[in-house]
Parts: sequence; structure tokens; C-alpha cells
Amino acid sequence: MRSLLFVPGDDDKKLARALASDADALIVDLEDSVAESRKPAARAATAAFIAEARRLATRPRLYVRVNPFASGLTAADLDAAIPAAPDGVVLPKCLGGADVQRLGANLAVREAEHGLVDGSTRIIAIATESARALFGFASYRGASGRLEGLAWGGEGLAANLGAETNRLPDGAYAAPYALARTLTLVGAVAAEARPIDAAATDFRDLGGLRAEALAARRDGFVAKMAIHPTQIPVINAVFSVSPRRSRGRAQSSPRSKPPRAPRSLRSTARCSTCRI
Repeated sequence: MRSLLFVPGDDDKKLARALASDADALIVDLEDSVAESRKPAARAATAAFIAEARRLATRPRLYVRVNPFASGLTAADLDAAIPAAPDGVVLPKCLGGADVQRLGANLAVREAEHGLVDGSTRIIAIATESARALFGFASYRGASGRLEGLAWGGEGLAANLGAETNRLPDGAYAAPYALARTLTLVGAVAAEARPIDAAATDFRDLGGLRAEALAARRDGFVAKMAIHPTQIPVINAVFSVSPRRSRGRAQSSPRSKPPRAPRSLRSTARCSTCRI
């Protein structure tokens, strides 16, 4: 799994466009890219999309980004999404292993209710969206067998810190965000999970995207998130030759039909993600 493409869960056209892309995974978003008034409709559309996409002989892996626990909306998101049997759930604003365990318990109940294999719904945690979250990386190790990956992003952290920007004049990440990136990498490896690099928010700058992806691959990241289908070919090309892909970390064949229970354990305002 090299590329993970965010797509708003309430936009049928963008969902269809995302499915036609070559992304290895789609993250159908119920959080930042969906207005509060649209969330009930987005839940219904997301469930219908996942159920239909799962019938395809060849498809990307299908994840749902739910709303964070603090929003009070997570349970409703899971109630709508899990009956459709997504491959996994992306948990935003995660604070550490306890949040992963809490999500895992919620998933176990719903899997049982809907006849799904216990543990089949995987978890990717977005682990750097607050200052508090940066102190939780050691807690991910052993937190849950469902934990598939740790991802990071600079936008939520910048908002939490009250920063003017998260980038230096040359485009590089400023120190707090470089730290968050490093913690994600080492925390994921320590937890035996996939380290997943942040999405590049300027989706028109494909040269900058390639440089960022190359640096991520060099350092040990095995995948990168995306906010637009045009970013997918660049990401796939870079991470197709990642050395860590052959070091025993669990793999998903790109665009293949994934198993429901793999053997190995292995994003402000109207979201800056999901620019399809």
C-alpha cells in the first residue's frame, strides 16, 4: 500500500473519480471535508459507496475517516460505516494507544453485530494533530492487533499550536512539524505499524510532491497520503521501489481485492484534504 487518497464522503462525483484513480487505498472522509449539516447524508453515501465498491473484482482498500472521539460523532459514524465492511477506519486527532484500544473495542462490538470477522477492521491513527499527541507515541506498541499504520499531518498541529505557518520560506517544514514527522516514523516502526507520510497540500506542485515523497521513502516511510487524484501516479512511482516494502512489513497488493482478515499485523475548515 503506497498511496492513500482522501475523498469527501458526501460527494458522489468525487467518490467515483477517486475509485477510478490508481490509489492503493481510499480514505472516505466523514470529518473535516464534510460540513456539520451534511454529516448524516455523508454517512449514508459512504456506506453505500463502500458496499458497492466491495463488489468489484479489483479495487483499492477502503477506509473511513471518522470524526474524533471528542466530537461525540464517532459512534454514529461507525454505526453507519461498519455494516458495509470497510477494510479499516482512520482515527483523527488520536492521542495514543488508549484511543486505538477504545476504537478497537467499538469495532469489535459492531463486527459481532454484523457478522464480520473479529479484528478484520484495521486502524490507521493520525497521531500528530495536537501538542498532547506528540507525547503518546510510546503507547502505540502493543495497543491493538488492529493497528495497521501511524500517519501524521502538519495542519492540525499548526492550528493547535497557534502557528502562523508550518512551513519555512524554502518550503521545508518548520521544526515542530519536522519533529512530528520523525516521531511518527520511529513510533510506527516501534509499534510494528506502517509509517505513512503526510499529504502535500499544494496538489498542483507535482515536483514538490515528488521531492517530498522521495525524502519520505529515503527516511523509511512506506506510503504517503494524497488529497487529489493527480498526486497518485507520483506517489505510486516513488514508493514502488521503497526498500522497506521487502522487510517483512505486511503488504497489500496495489488495486487488488484485499482479504478481510490479514494474517500480518502489520488534515482546517473545509478540509485542506480531499481536493478532488
